[in-house]
Amino acid sequence: MLKRLNDALPELVLGIIVYGIVVELAGVWFVTDKLRYTTGLVIGIALAVGIAVNMAIVLRDAVEIYGGEHAQAKIIAKSILRYVIVVIVFFVMMKFNLGNLFTAFIGVLGLKISAYLQPFTHKFVLKLQGRVETPSESSDN
Repeated sequence: MLKRLNDALPELVLGIIVYGIVVELAGVWFVTDKLRYTTGLVIGIALAVGIAVNMAIVLRDAVEIYGGEHAQAKIIAKSILRYVIVVIVFFVMMKFNLGNLFTAFIGVLGLKISAYLQPFTHKFVLKLQGRVETPSESSDN
């Protein structure tokens, strides 16, 4: 389903989840409140995955539905809406003491980390599938 939205989206989501697992395993041993650490991280990772999926949907819709004239305005509006939602979720977490706010932020940063590592993730997934990258699949062109 994710691949129908964007070819790179499954690998991006995989990268976010792997990042979350690495951060969880690396950090949970050094904190006293393990439950809040983990719940904050899970909330952040969920936000990162949601943002990635939403960006793919918005970009596809902007190109297919709105065309070039109105696409930029729609993309900007949806981008601002995503950031507002992140701020609201962080505020709710702070207000009701739902997880660690810092680890939630670290989880959301998983989107950036995964985006930077996506070319390597792509090569790794291809290697696992036993396929060779063709020049048209290469991100170098």
